[in-house]
Amino acid sequence: MNKGVLIIISGPSGSGKGTVVKALPPDLGYALSVSVTTRPPREGERDTRDYFFRTPEQFAAMRDSDDLLEHASFVGHFYGTPRFYVEEKINEGKIVVLEIDVNGALQVKEKYPDSVLIFLMPPTLDELKSRLIGRGTEDSETIERRYKKAYDEIGLIDQYDYLVINDEVPNAVDRINLIVAAEQLKPKRCQGAVNTFKGVVE
Repeated sequence: MNKGVLIIISGPSGSGKGTVVKALPPDLGYALSVSVTTRPPREGERDTRDYFFRTPEQFAAMRDSDDLLEHASFVGHFYGTPRFYVEEKINEGKIVVLEIDVNGALQVKEKYPDSVLIFLMPPTLDELKSRLIGRGTEDSETIERRYKKAYDEIGLIDQYDYLVINDEVPNAVDRINLIVAAEQLKPKRCQGAVNTFKGVVE
């Protein structure tokens, strides 16, 4: 069995990250990462399925033991990506997908250099702003703040491995599938075949 791949998908608000990630076909081996959080479960949420729910003390212990690939705080609670879950799924040959912001992605890349960073963007910045306005969920000040933040995030594209244009969701999914297929063919991820060929040559 080939080794799995850790895929990180980032992009500004309005790029369609959540929609694209949900559209990735599970039958191709995709597995969405489950985060650790200190916030209490909401109605219907279940431990290990939706999140790994931990106390602040347990979270701090994981952080201090380097058991989190990245972590951040939001509205008084902590969130992070558990190393054990990601590595378990990769060893099973899964394509583990993290949908996280740019700062989190770069944290993971530093701790897990084999991860593959994909930056998702609409075709143009005008389209990005149009999507933010079209959602109709935020006031103009919030939209403008998100739009300005997008410029900072775009400034870090060079640190990513791939840029995927999300013109239509099916097209973006196809492009991500192609990236994953290419990454799975790298010798470091198919050591079984490499060793077989080496054995014949030797």
